[in-house]
Parts: sequence; C-alpha cells; structure tokens
Amino acid sequence: MNHRILLASVGLVALFAVDAASAQDCNRYQWACQGWSGSPRGLIGPLVAPRQMAPAPEPGPYEAPVQRTALDPTLGAQYTRMYSAVRGEPFAVPAVNLAEIDPGYLRKEVYYPTREAPGTIVIDPYNHFLYFVEGNGRAIRYGVGVGREGFGWSGVAEIRDKQAWPDWYPPKEMIQRQPELRRQLSELRSGVGVPGGTRNPLGARAMYLWQGNKDTLFRIHGTIEPWTIGKSVSSGCIRMINQDVMDLYDRTPVGAKVVVLSSR
Repeated sequence: MNHRILLASVGLVALFAVDAASAQDCNRYQWACQGWSGSPRGLIGPLVAPRQMAPAPEPGPYEAPVQRTALDPTLGAQYTRMYSAVRGEPFAVPAVNLAEIDPGYLRKEVYYPTREAPGTIVIDPYNHFLYFVEGNGRAIRYGVGVGREGFGWSGVAEIRDKQAWPDWYPPKEMIQRQPELRRQLSELRSGVGVPGGTRNPLGARAMYLWQGNKDTLFRIHGTIEPWTIGKSVSSGCIRMINQDVMDLYDRTPVGAKVVVLSSR
C-alpha cells in the first residue's frame, strides 16, 4: 500500500440518534445493565447473551441482528444532515441515499458495556457493526460490510497507518480471482493499482490493520457501494459509508487497538 500520502483531517460534527430502552429490557438482561448509573437510556434491546468471543478481553455484549424497519421520521432530519454531501474534500462525497440502507445500520450512540479502553474499536462481523468505545458504558455504533464466506477473520490488531483518499493496490491473489480488475488498474508510485478518488473501492478514508510487525492486508475503509453496508460481501476488509469512515478516522489515532470478534 502507498504509505506516503499525507494525512488529511476533516472536522465533522457527529449527530447521534440514541435508542431508548424499556425497564423490561434491563429486567430481562440485567447483566447488560450492571454498572450503568441512572436510567439505561441508549440500551439497544433486546440484547442476547454473549457468544464465544475472539481471543480478547471481553469486548462487550453482542446484539440481536438488526431487523429492517422504516426510518423513524423524527430522526429523518438528523440523518439527512449526518449523511449529506461533504464539502471541502479533494473529491466529491455525495449525500447518501438513505433508502438504500437499513436504518439499523446508520450511525448512533448506544449503550455498550465493555472492559476495553476508550478509543478501542470493536468489530462484530456477525451483526455487521463496528463500535468506537467512548467509555462509561457508551459507544458509537456504525454499520459495516464485512468479508463474505471464507474471507472473514478475527483477533486483535492495531491501526498502524491512516490515509485520506488512499490508492488501492489489490493483492495478486485478488487479481487472479477477478481478472476483470486489470481494466481498472494503472501504474502508480507503489505499483499497479487504482488511484485515490471517486472510483476507488477504498473510498474517502482507510485505516490499515497490523498484527505485530505484519500487515494483515485488512483495512477499515470507505466504500463507493454504500448499499452493501450490513452485508457480507468483501474480501475481508471492513467497509463503511464514507461519511461514517470519515467520522471514525477523525476520532481514531494511529496505534489504536482493534478487536475483531468471531463471526459466530
């Protein structure tokens, strides 16, 4: 990958829609409400007991799979602003067509008790969620697209690099599997790939995951196909809506811990 692109910082104001939980949720899932002072506002219900997790310190509860519902009209204006076109970028970031995405996968602040430190990213590929841990039982939850069958992975990694509008250099194994990709590739500074821009599959931002001194070749990145959020379609990378990955990018420093849970 090209690690010589200068990082860009974009100041985005995040607007969060907070789910409300009933007392019944806490009565039924008391383990999930322990340690939360006051009313458990923001608890997503119903929760389910945790499944076997990846080898990492109890990152938090799993949630029941999102059931598609209509977008709450009271939140429509907030989401329209949150996912509006982004100005001041080198390339166009168009507004998101919210009709293409299940509302359950739109960005929101949620109740998420975990022993992970604030600033940790926890990815739940089974439910297609990424959590940015804020602490005090709270997290920002984003919907993601994840690896299709045979391309998933789990474990603990570290963000070793971040790039805005990154070039994309597909691995040779991917080109062998998808020879039609060759038509999109050109000679760049670090090899054959697709330059950063509106045609680039990595979208507006990318964060590169390493384990020790080894590049996992997996990334958290944007997408030019936002309708794939909530689906298992990638070659293992974690894809996000461009507006969401830009928000996460600004919150996440190089060196941040990333916990990827088991897909089952």
